[in-house]
Amino acid sequence: MTTKAAPTAPVLGLRALNRATLARQLLLRRAAMDAEAAVGHLVGLQAQNVKPPYYALAARLDGFAPEDLSAPMADRRVARLVTMRSTIHTHTADDCLTLRPLVQAARDRELHAFRHGLTGVDLDRLAVLARELVEAEPRTMGQLREALLAEWPDADPQALAVAARCRLPLVQVTPRGLWGRSGRVTLTTAEHWLGRPARPAPAPDDTVLRYLAAFGPASVKDMQTWAGLTRLRDAFERLRPRLATFRDPNGTELFDLPDAPRPDPDTPAPPRFLPEFDNLLLSHADRTRLVAPAHKGRTWRKNQAYRVLLVDGFAAGLWKLADDALVVEPFDALTREQRNEVVEEGGRMLATMHADTAYDIRFGTVRD
Repeated sequence: MTTKAAPTAPVLGLRALNRATLARQLLLRRAAMDAEAAVGHLVGLQAQNVKPPYYALAARLDGFAPEDLSAPMADRRVARLVTMRSTIHTHTADDCLTLRPLVQAARDRELHAFRHGLTGVDLDRLAVLARELVEAEPRTMGQLREALLAEWPDADPQALAVAARCRLPLVQVTPRGLWGRSGRVTLTTAEHWLGRPARPAPAPDDTVLRYLAAFGPASVKDMQTWAGLTRLRDAFERLRPRLATFRDPNGTELFDLPDAPRPDPDTPAPPRFLPEFDNLLLSHADRTRLVAPAHKGRTWRKNQAYRVLLVDGFAAGLWKLADDALVVEPFDALTREQRNEVVEEGGRMLATMHADTAYDIRFGTVRD
């Protein structure tokens, strides 16, 4: 249930929420921060595909180059595994070993949906066997499924693989995830890959504070959407004496760190080219601070997310690399000044991510 704030709590309008969120997300101005620190500050980067985390950091960090993320990934200081919302994220090694235990309850709920395909399967034994298999050598999901099916031939093969993924923190080993490299998805445990044991799950309170630092101001429901967890209100209530509270335009109570940046709503927000599945657009229950109601649903089609262009801080169109061009598809007409800023930012993104390839920059039309 959405909780209404006390009528005395200050109201933050959509532009105020927008600018605050962009500031936390390092999108108002690029940060002088290294890639590993940024991954930690942002509490991970959505990473169903290999390239989006690199584009996400290119939009956020001053002087970023793809090798800045590839290097800590190759050195096992950063890794890819399933955490929030049952999706793959790029995390620091520390977060791989702590955030995954925090969201384990959600993985257990996910596994419950496959229970009919796991009749007669001892899940504790499955976890032990799967760990032995992937720590002996990294395995593809197909190889893991085949080995588990030999033990439980009457089980559903997909359910067996899901069970292994839900019960164990399985990371995708390199070269998968490195910029400019290719490789099948092969898996081992986070503990084996990172060379140290998992740590106890952090108290939800600690993660609430980290979430607000990266995504606030936010409601309880916003954080539950981001984490894929429920029943987080108690943590917010414990923290209430340490937090500032506000109202959004609908009266929903928002929490925030007292000293976190909340820029003036008229602070300029330069254009930014965001990758598909960028966390900025997935981490609030109410996304009107970033996506106008008229454009709701235009950044997704079924299960596919599009690459999103921000103009003045809000989703203003889509973009893609097609043949020899960066194609920008605005939702609405842009002013001449906005088009010039978009071209400038597009050129910067291309120089960062595709320095060896010549691309034109063209404007097209979004196909609904």
